[in-house]
Amino acid sequence: MLKRAGRLVVLTILVLAAMEIALVALHFPYATDDAVRREDALQEFYNFSYTAEGNKTIVKDTQRARDALNAVTSNAIRWKVSEFVRAYRLQDARVLDVGSGMGYLQDAVADYTGIDISRSAAAVYHKPFVAGTATAMPFADHEFDAAWSIWVIEHIPNPEAALLEIRRVVKPGGLIYMMPAWDCTPFAAQGYDARPYEDFGIRGKLVKASIPIRTLHEFWVVTAVPSRIIRSAAAAWGPTQLHYRRLTPNYLEYWQADSDAVNNLDRAEMRMWFETRGDTCLNCAEGWARYLEKDAPLIIRRGAANP
Repeated sequence: MLKRAGRLVVLTILVLAAMEIALVALHFPYATDDAVRREDALQEFYNFSYTAEGNKTIVKDTQRARDALNAVTSNAIRWKVSEFVRAYRLQDARVLDVGSGMGYLQDAVADYTGIDISRSAAAVYHKPFVAGTATAMPFADHEFDAAWSIWVIEHIPNPEAALLEIRRVVKPGGLIYMMPAWDCTPFAAQGYDARPYEDFGIRGKLVKASIPIRTLHEFWVVTAVPSRIIRSAAAAWGPTQLHYRRLTPNYLEYWQADSDAVNNLDRAEMRMWFETRGDTCLNCAEGWARYLEKDAPLIIRRGAANP
Protein backbone atom coordinates (compact mmCIF):
# COMPACT_ATOMS: atom_id res chain seq x y z
CA MET A 1 0.00 0.00 0.00
CA LEU A 2 2.80 2.40 0.93
CA LYS A 3 4.69 1.59 -2.27
CA ARG A 4 1.57 2.24 -4.32
CA ALA A 5 0.99 5.56 -2.55
CA GLY A 6 4.62 6.49 -3.10
CA ARG A 7 4.39 5.72 -6.81
CA LEU A 8 1.22 7.84 -7.01
CA VAL A 9 2.98 10.77 -5.35
CA VAL A 10 5.95 10.47 -7.72
CA LEU A 11 3.61 10.25 -10.72
CA THR A 12 1.69 13.31 -9.54
CA ILE A 13 4.91 15.27 -9.12
CA LEU A 14 6.09 14.26 -12.59
CA VAL A 15 2.77 15.25 -14.16
CA LEU A 16 2.81 18.63 -12.41
CA ALA A 17 6.42 19.19 -13.42
CA ALA A 18 5.59 18.33 -17.04
CA MET A 19 2.65 20.76 -16.97
CA GLU A 20 4.86 23.48 -15.54
CA ILE A 21 7.52 22.92 -18.20
CA ALA A 22 4.86 23.02 -20.92
CA LEU A 23 3.36 26.25 -19.58
CA VAL A 24 6.76 27.94 -19.33
CA ALA A 25 7.69 26.78 -22.83
CA LEU A 26 4.42 28.11 -24.25
CA HIS A 27 4.84 31.49 -22.55
CA PHE A 28 8.59 31.92 -23.01
CA PRO A 29 9.63 35.15 -24.80
CA TYR A 30 11.29 33.72 -27.92
CA ALA A 31 10.90 36.68 -30.30
CA THR A 32 13.58 39.29 -30.97
CA ASP A 33 14.20 42.05 -33.50
CA ASP A 34 16.39 39.77 -35.63
CA ALA A 35 13.85 39.92 -38.46
CA VAL A 36 12.92 43.58 -38.87
CA ARG A 37 9.19 44.03 -39.35
CA ARG A 38 7.71 46.77 -41.51
CA GLU A 39 5.71 49.59 -39.93
CA ASP A 40 3.49 50.50 -42.89
CA ALA A 41 0.34 48.99 -41.40
CA LEU A 42 1.07 50.63 -38.05
CA GLN A 43 1.45 54.06 -39.63
CA GLU A 44 -1.69 53.67 -41.73
CA PHE A 45 -3.71 52.54 -38.70
CA TYR A 46 -2.72 55.46 -36.48
CA ASN A 47 -2.98 58.05 -39.23
CA PHE A 48 -6.60 56.97 -39.66
CA SER A 49 -7.51 56.19 -36.04
CA TYR A 50 -6.50 59.65 -34.79
CA THR A 51 -9.09 61.24 -37.06
CA ALA A 52 -12.73 61.61 -36.03
CA GLU A 53 -13.82 59.30 -38.84
CA GLY A 54 -11.27 56.67 -37.90
CA ASN A 55 -12.19 56.73 -34.24
CA LYS A 56 -15.84 56.24 -35.10
CA THR A 57 -15.14 53.45 -37.61
CA ILE A 58 -12.56 51.37 -35.74
CA VAL A 59 -13.62 51.58 -32.12
CA LYS A 60 -16.41 49.19 -31.23
CA ASP A 61 -19.24 50.48 -29.10
CA THR A 62 -18.35 48.66 -25.89
CA GLN A 63 -17.72 50.18 -22.48
CA ARG A 64 -14.29 48.57 -22.36
CA ALA A 65 -13.27 50.14 -25.65
CA ARG A 66 -14.48 53.57 -24.60
CA ASP A 67 -12.72 53.23 -21.27
CA ALA A 68 -9.50 52.19 -23.00
CA LEU A 69 -9.47 55.31 -25.15
CA ASN A 70 -10.45 57.61 -22.31
CA ALA A 71 -7.63 56.19 -20.21
CA VAL A 72 -5.12 57.81 -22.57
CA THR A 73 -6.30 61.22 -21.40
CA SER A 74 -7.01 60.22 -17.81
CA ASN A 75 -5.88 62.25 -14.86
CA ALA A 76 -4.14 59.16 -13.54
CA ILE A 77 -1.59 59.15 -16.38
CA ARG A 78 -1.05 62.88 -16.16
CA TRP A 79 -0.58 62.53 -12.42
CA LYS A 80 2.00 59.76 -12.83
CA VAL A 81 4.01 61.81 -15.32
CA SER A 82 3.68 64.96 -13.21
CA GLU A 83 4.99 63.03 -10.21
CA PHE A 84 7.94 61.81 -12.28
CA VAL A 85 8.69 65.38 -13.38
CA ARG A 86 8.37 66.72 -9.83
CA ALA A 87 10.37 63.94 -8.15
CA TYR A 88 13.32 64.31 -10.51
CA ARG A 89 13.09 68.09 -10.97
CA LEU A 90 12.54 67.99 -14.69
CA GLN A 91 10.39 71.12 -14.95
CA ASP A 92 13.09 72.92 -16.93
CA ALA A 93 14.58 69.86 -18.63
CA ARG A 94 14.36 69.14 -22.34
CA VAL A 95 12.03 66.16 -22.60
CA LEU A 96 11.01 63.88 -25.47
CA ASP A 97 7.62 62.13 -25.53
CA VAL A 98 8.00 58.98 -27.66
CA GLY A 99 4.69 57.96 -29.19
CA SER A 100 3.09 61.21 -28.09
CA GLY A 101 -0.28 60.54 -29.72
CA MET A 102 -2.67 63.46 -29.36
CA GLY A 103 -0.25 65.46 -27.21
CA TYR A 104 -2.01 65.02 -23.90
CA LEU A 105 1.25 65.37 -22.00
CA GLN A 106 2.75 68.30 -23.88
CA ASP A 107 2.26 70.70 -20.96
CA ALA A 108 3.90 68.43 -18.38
CA VAL A 109 7.18 70.33 -18.91
CA ALA A 110 8.07 73.64 -20.55
CA ASP A 111 10.62 72.30 -23.05
CA TYR A 112 8.67 69.46 -24.65
CA THR A 113 9.01 67.65 -27.97
CA GLY A 114 6.62 64.95 -29.16
CA ILE A 115 7.20 62.33 -31.81
CA ASP A 116 4.54 60.03 -33.19
CA ILE A 117 4.11 57.87 -36.26
CA SER A 118 0.76 59.51 -37.00
CA ARG A 119 1.03 62.60 -39.20
CA SER A 120 -2.64 63.40 -38.54
CA ALA A 121 -1.88 64.19 -34.89
CA ALA A 122 0.16 67.29 -35.76
CA ALA A 123 -2.86 69.62 -35.75
CA VAL A 124 -3.40 69.30 -31.98
CA TYR A 125 0.11 70.38 -30.92
CA HIS A 126 1.11 73.82 -29.70
CA LYS A 127 4.61 72.60 -28.88
CA PRO A 128 7.22 70.99 -31.16
CA PHE A 129 6.00 67.82 -32.84
CA VAL A 130 7.74 65.47 -35.26
CA ALA A 131 5.94 62.92 -37.40
CA GLY A 132 8.29 59.94 -37.41
CA THR A 133 9.00 56.47 -36.17
CA ALA A 134 10.44 55.67 -32.76
CA THR A 135 12.80 53.19 -34.40
CA ALA A 136 14.66 55.87 -36.42
CA MET A 137 14.24 59.25 -34.71
CA PRO A 138 15.58 62.40 -36.42
CA PHE A 139 17.39 63.70 -33.34
CA ALA A 140 21.04 64.03 -32.46
CA ASP A 141 22.77 61.79 -29.95
CA HIS A 142 22.22 62.88 -26.33
CA GLU A 143 19.85 65.68 -27.36
CA PHE A 144 17.41 65.29 -24.45
CA ASP A 145 17.65 65.39 -20.67
CA ALA A 146 14.84 62.88 -20.33
CA ALA A 147 12.33 60.87 -22.32
CA TRP A 148 9.12 59.08 -21.56
CA SER A 149 6.98 56.63 -23.47
CA ILE A 150 3.46 55.81 -22.27
CA TRP A 151 1.58 52.79 -23.67
CA VAL A 152 3.59 52.80 -26.89
CA ILE A 153 6.39 50.21 -27.09
CA GLU A 154 3.93 47.30 -27.10
CA HIS A 155 2.58 48.68 -30.41
CA ILE A 156 5.95 48.96 -32.18
CA PRO A 157 6.85 45.98 -34.41
CA ASN A 158 10.57 46.34 -33.56
CA PRO A 159 10.61 47.28 -29.87
CA GLU A 160 14.34 46.86 -29.27
CA ALA A 161 15.09 49.26 -32.10
CA ALA A 162 12.89 51.81 -30.33
CA LEU A 163 14.69 51.27 -27.01
CA LEU A 164 18.06 51.74 -28.71
CA GLU A 165 16.85 55.01 -30.21
CA ILE A 166 15.42 56.28 -26.93
CA ARG A 167 18.66 55.49 -25.20
CA ARG A 168 20.68 57.14 -27.99
CA VAL A 169 18.89 60.50 -27.82
CA VAL A 170 18.97 60.76 -23.99
CA LYS A 171 22.18 62.13 -22.55
CA PRO A 172 24.30 60.11 -20.07
CA GLY A 173 22.84 60.65 -16.63
CA GLY A 174 19.47 61.48 -18.15
CA LEU A 175 16.21 59.79 -17.22
CA ILE A 176 13.95 57.41 -19.14
CA TYR A 177 10.39 56.67 -18.00
CA MET A 178 9.03 53.54 -19.63
CA MET A 179 5.37 52.71 -19.17
CA PRO A 180 4.20 50.27 -21.83
CA ALA A 181 1.24 48.03 -21.22
CA TRP A 182 3.10 45.05 -19.81
CA ASP A 183 1.98 41.51 -20.60
CA CYS A 184 -0.55 42.25 -23.36
CA THR A 185 -2.65 39.17 -24.04
CA PRO A 186 -3.23 37.36 -27.35
CA PHE A 187 -7.00 37.30 -26.74
CA ALA A 188 -7.37 41.11 -26.74
CA ALA A 189 -7.17 41.39 -30.54
CA GLN A 190 -10.52 39.67 -31.08
CA GLY A 191 -12.08 41.09 -27.92
CA TYR A 192 -12.59 37.77 -26.15
CA ASP A 193 -12.78 39.49 -22.79
CA ALA A 194 -15.25 42.15 -23.96
CA ARG A 195 -17.59 40.25 -26.28
CA PRO A 196 -20.37 37.80 -25.29
CA TYR A 197 -20.05 34.03 -25.71
CA GLU A 198 -22.59 34.00 -28.54
CA ASP A 199 -20.14 35.92 -30.76
CA PHE A 200 -17.82 32.90 -30.93
CA GLY A 201 -17.72 29.34 -32.21
CA ILE A 202 -16.65 26.36 -30.12
CA ARG A 203 -12.97 27.23 -30.18
CA GLY A 204 -13.67 30.87 -29.34
CA LYS A 205 -15.92 29.87 -26.46
CA LEU A 206 -13.14 27.70 -25.05
CA VAL A 207 -10.68 30.57 -25.33
CA LYS A 208 -13.08 32.92 -23.58
CA ALA A 209 -13.79 30.36 -20.84
CA SER A 210 -10.04 30.05 -20.16
CA ILE A 211 -9.54 33.78 -19.57
CA PRO A 212 -10.44 33.79 -15.84
CA ILE A 213 -7.68 31.23 -15.27
CA ARG A 214 -5.15 32.83 -17.60
CA THR A 215 -5.57 36.21 -15.93
CA LEU A 216 -5.02 34.92 -12.40
CA HIS A 217 -1.93 36.29 -10.68
CA GLU A 218 -0.99 32.71 -9.76
CA PHE A 219 -1.04 31.71 -13.44
CA TRP A 220 1.25 34.64 -14.24
CA VAL A 221 3.64 33.57 -11.46
CA VAL A 222 3.99 29.96 -12.66
CA THR A 223 4.54 31.04 -16.28
CA ALA A 224 6.46 34.31 -16.06
CA VAL A 225 8.73 33.90 -13.05
CA PRO A 226 10.55 30.77 -14.29
CA SER A 227 11.04 32.46 -17.66
CA ARG A 228 12.49 35.50 -15.93
CA ILE A 229 14.93 33.38 -13.94
CA ILE A 230 16.04 31.55 -17.08
CA ARG A 231 16.45 34.79 -19.02
CA SER A 232 18.43 36.41 -16.19
CA ALA A 233 21.30 34.06 -16.97
CA ALA A 234 21.86 36.07 -20.16
CA ALA A 235 22.93 39.08 -18.07
CA ALA A 236 26.28 37.39 -17.37
CA TRP A 237 27.22 37.67 -21.05
CA GLY A 238 26.98 41.45 -21.41
CA PRO A 239 24.28 43.56 -23.11
CA THR A 240 21.24 41.39 -23.72
CA GLN A 241 18.93 41.31 -26.67
CA LEU A 242 15.32 42.18 -25.84
CA HIS A 243 13.10 39.11 -25.84
CA TYR A 244 9.31 39.31 -26.10
CA ARG A 245 6.29 37.45 -27.47
CA ARG A 246 4.74 38.55 -30.73
CA LEU A 247 1.03 39.20 -31.02
CA THR A 248 -1.24 39.53 -34.04
CA PRO A 249 -2.82 43.00 -33.86
CA ASN A 250 -6.35 43.82 -34.99
CA TYR A 251 -6.17 46.99 -37.09
CA LEU A 252 -9.77 46.71 -38.26
CA GLU A 253 -11.72 46.60 -34.99
CA TYR A 254 -10.75 47.94 -31.58
CA TRP A 255 -12.69 45.71 -29.22
CA GLN A 256 -10.80 46.37 -26.00
CA ALA A 257 -7.58 47.82 -24.66
CA ASP A 258 -4.51 46.68 -26.64
CA SER A 259 -6.47 45.09 -29.47
CA ASP A 260 -3.76 46.68 -31.63
CA ALA A 261 -0.76 45.51 -29.56
CA VAL A 262 1.94 43.68 -31.51
CA ASN A 263 4.15 42.60 -28.60
CA ASN A 264 3.83 41.07 -25.17
CA LEU A 265 6.54 42.80 -23.14
CA ASP A 266 7.89 41.73 -19.76
CA ARG A 267 9.02 44.33 -17.24
CA ALA A 268 11.92 42.27 -15.87
CA GLU A 269 13.17 41.57 -19.39
CA MET A 270 13.22 45.27 -20.26
CA ARG A 271 14.86 46.11 -16.95
CA MET A 272 17.62 43.60 -17.70
CA TRP A 273 18.04 45.10 -21.17
CA PHE A 274 18.79 48.52 -19.69
CA GLU A 275 20.89 47.32 -16.77
CA THR A 276 23.19 45.20 -18.93
CA ARG A 277 24.03 48.42 -20.78
CA GLY A 278 25.19 50.13 -17.61
CA ASP A 279 21.93 51.89 -16.78
CA THR A 280 20.28 51.95 -13.36
CA CYS A 281 16.67 51.27 -12.47
CA LEU A 282 15.62 53.78 -9.82
CA ASN A 283 12.36 52.15 -8.78
CA CYS A 284 13.10 48.42 -8.95
CA ALA A 285 13.27 45.79 -6.25
CA GLU A 286 16.44 43.81 -5.60
CA GLY A 287 17.12 40.16 -4.84
CA TRP A 288 14.41 37.59 -5.45
CA ALA A 289 11.73 40.29 -5.29
CA ARG A 290 12.87 41.48 -8.72
CA TYR A 291 11.32 38.40 -10.28
CA LEU A 292 7.88 39.21 -8.82
CA GLU A 293 7.51 42.83 -9.94
CA LYS A 294 4.87 43.11 -12.60
CA ASP A 295 3.05 46.32 -13.50
CA ALA A 296 5.00 49.39 -12.41
CA PRO A 297 6.71 51.73 -14.88
CA LEU A 298 10.48 51.59 -15.22
CA ILE A 299 12.41 54.70 -14.19
CA ILE A 300 15.88 54.39 -15.70
CA ARG A 301 18.94 56.57 -15.26
CA ARG A 302 21.01 56.26 -18.40
CA GLY A 303 24.61 55.22 -17.89
CA ALA A 304 27.62 56.52 -19.79
CA ALA A 305 28.07 53.48 -22.03
CA ASN A 306 26.86 53.46 -25.60
CA PRO A 307 24.41 50.72 -26.70
